[in-house]
Amino acid sequence: MSYDVYGLGNALVDMEYRVDEGFLRQHGIDKGHMTLVTEERLDALTEALYEYQPERMSGGSAANTIIAVQCFGGRAFYSCRLADDLTGRHFVSDLGAAGVHTNQNALTHSIPGKSGRCLVLVTPDAERSMSTFLGISTALNTGDIDEAALATSRFLYIEGYLSSSDDTLTAAVAAREFAESAHVKTAFSLSDPSMVTFFRDNLTRILGNGIDYLFCNEEEALSWAGTDRMDVAVKELRDIGRTVCVTLGKHGSLVVNGRGTTPVSGFPARAVDTNGAGDVFAGACLFGTCAGMEAAAAAAFGNFAAAALIQTYGARFRRPDDYRQVLERFKADVRSGARQD
Repeated sequence: MSYDVYGLGNALVDMEYRVDEGFLRQHGIDKGHMTLVTEERLDALTEALYEYQPERMSGGSAANTIIAVQCFGGRAFYSCRLADDLTGRHFVSDLGAAGVHTNQNALTHSIPGKSGRCLVLVTPDAERSMSTFLGISTALNTGDIDEAALATSRFLYIEGYLSSSDDTLTAAVAAREFAESAHVKTAFSLSDPSMVTFFRDNLTRILGNGIDYLFCNEEEALSWAGTDRMDVAVKELRDIGRTVCVTLGKHGSLVVNGRGTTPVSGFPARAVDTNGAGDVFAGACLFGTCAGMEAAAAAAFGNFAAAALIQTYGARFRRPDDYRQVLERFKADVRSGARQD
């Protein structure tokens, strides 16, 4: 079977809570960023949240993107590592319900540990602050790469979070090298400003001599280039991505490629939760590209999907039909002539 996008990333079950900023300050949580934590820290925060009602959903950045590709109408595969526990079985079941194929050894008995979890704390301004216990995800290795599935894919998509541990870094580099040898296009997300700050050398190893598609947000782009000027950042990013998509929140996105830099306007939205916006943007872009859209049109679909998602709670839409409805609304928007990009 062939696939549009083969994803490689962490497998996490998100527990999302709505809190005020006082909770973040009280517990020393870095607002708006992802922080890697120990299981003990995660358990302590969970205990402190006992009065709050969470929403549970399978997640992880690349997993959210891959589910989007599948539910928009593409074909997707996801390689990950989970423990054979309740959390891990929930994750695999969730992916299966969406139609995403996974590596046969995703649930492992051979390595002790627990499946990864992430606390997503959403404040009234719609910002999300994440405390992530990677668990057994850090044991993802080259043995989890299904080369037969990857060789028949149009894109390999890797999340930047894999730069944070030795095994996942090795797996990411190996997957990118195999994809290049099999003439599979490569796509990569910088994922979070903390990855750029603390794991830049590892990110550089994953990127190799350059990739086909690079995704990042404004803060990540500026941090990568060590500047406060987007034009400077763009010049540096275009050296590592043949097409670069920089998301700019409510202002839309920039598409940078051989044709120059193209601003793609956003869509009006009343944000209640920005968690997963970048992930669904990447999923929509990749799906759109595989469906034959030009880069700017694919980014416009990414902006549209992200605007729809941030008006709901959660890092992704609840049902596969929700994704299809977003795609149909975007197509209707294009047919109406409202979009000029």
